[in-house]
Amino acid sequence: MEYIVVLEQGKAGYGAFVPDLPGCIAAGESKNETLALIKEAIEFHIEGLVEDGTVIPGSHCEIERVAVNIA
Repeated sequence: MEYIVVLEQGKAGYGAFVPDLPGCIAAGESKNETLALIKEAIEFHIEGLVEDGTVIPGSHCEIERVAVNIA
C-alpha cells in the first residue's frame, strides 16, 4: 500500500505528515532521514490500528500542482 506524504522544509530540517492517516507525523534534519522516519511512523500507525481492530484507511489523497500568476 502507498500513501501520500507531505514534506515541509523548515529552518532546522523537514517535517512530514500523511493526510490519510491523521496524527501520523515525523521530523528529521534531512529529507532522506524524514522520509525514512515517516515510513516507520506509517508502519507503526497501521500496526496500532490493527491492534485496536480499526479498519486501515486506504489512500484517498491526490497531488496536483496549480500554477498561479503573481503580479
